[in-house]
Amino acid sequence: PEKLIPLIINNVLHGKNLPVYGDGMNVRDWLYVEDHCKGIDTVLEKGRLGEVYNIGGFNEETNINIVKLIIDTILRIMTNEPEYRKILKTDLEKINYNLITYVQDRLGHDARYAIDPSKIVKELGWYPETPFTIGIEKTIRWYLDNQKWMKNVTSGDYQNYYEKMYK
Repeated sequence: PEKLIPLIINNVLHGKNLPVYGDGMNVRDWLYVEDHCKGIDTVLEKGRLGEVYNIGGFNEETNINIVKLIIDTILRIMTNEPEYRKILKTDLEKINYNLITYVQDRLGHDARYAIDPSKIVKELGWYPETPFTIGIEKTIRWYLDNQKWMKNVTSGDYQNYYEKMYK
């Protein structure tokens, strides 16, 4: 879970700092995983051999806004569904934007990953179905419901990687 979304979810649940590269203004095109899978399936079923199809979410957003959305969504879930609070390794009151910690940007880190998915829309009729705010909530809930898996993948060498990248 070294990528932004799983890293931030895990760190929020543990009350750890939320590392954000640079000023957090790097832009990415965000797409819910099931929509991505459906896009791949569409290319396999309808795409022309040898053609390239970009699968994008039509949802360009800054990293810092994604981090804030994750914080807000976790707080809402924890407030409205107290049964999930047993997962927290911190007090609910400590989950806020103050956890955001700006870290030095990686050398050569792209400021923008812009994807033009117009070809897959025009030629194959694919378009993402899940609004991003719904997709991020589903993603967060997956992590909440799969804590045993998360514990396994964040032990051992992951801790060494995390220390190297974010400390």
